[in-house]
Amino acid sequence: MKTFKNTILLAAISTSLLFVACQDDDDNGNAIFQETCTDGILNGEETEIDCGGPNCTPCGQVIDFGGIYKQEDQMGRPEINTFFGTTGFRDEFNLTIPSEMEVEFQERFLFKLTDSTGLNAGYTTNVLGLDAEEFTTLLSNDVLWLAQTGVTTYSNGTEIMTGRALGEDVIDTSLLWIFGGPDGSENPGLTNDGVPANDATFSNSFPYLAEPF
Repeated sequence: MKTFKNTILLAAISTSLLFVACQDDDDNGNAIFQETCTDGILNGEETEIDCGGPNCTPCGQVIDFGGIYKQEDQMGRPEINTFFGTTGFRDEFNLTIPSEMEVEFQERFLFKLTDSTGLNAGYTTNVLGLDAEEFTTLLSNDVLWLAQTGVTTYSNGTEIMTGRALGEDVIDTSLLWIFGGPDGSENPGLTNDGVPANDATFSNSFPYLAEPF
């Protein structure tokens, strides 16, 4: 009887040690089980090494991220290339990394904005208070900024380019900055694209899509 009890006790201790070895705890003492899908071992409920079963990527669908990557499309703010990209350098603009954009493109943007054959030869300043050089310097850096605190907006009249809310019309905003002049009243026929708001309301939860209409 004593031998049987010792055997049961030994089995219980071994099981406990095995359980402890396969888990970790978070700051609240909750068990965190180790991931098995990336350890190079056939374990857990995998059907092959690191794939298959209910928790891992299906076997045969494992993605190979090896190789050499290169930038093909910048497009942080796509409307900038729409307005200022010209034949011959749209692709060049998309392939240029942000840290090199200002030096490479600001003067080209300035010419595209103010030349007699450009977007707005009469440009002085815009509703942001930016002259032509300041404005094209801002636009030549094609990155979508995001405020870590505060309002997320492309432009709400106070905050400028702190991100983008789904319902914002960035094309109309950009047209206003380019053609509207200091108070937004110049060239009224050019300060919006005539396209109304989205036909359906965006969802407030991820993935924030609008319902079919």
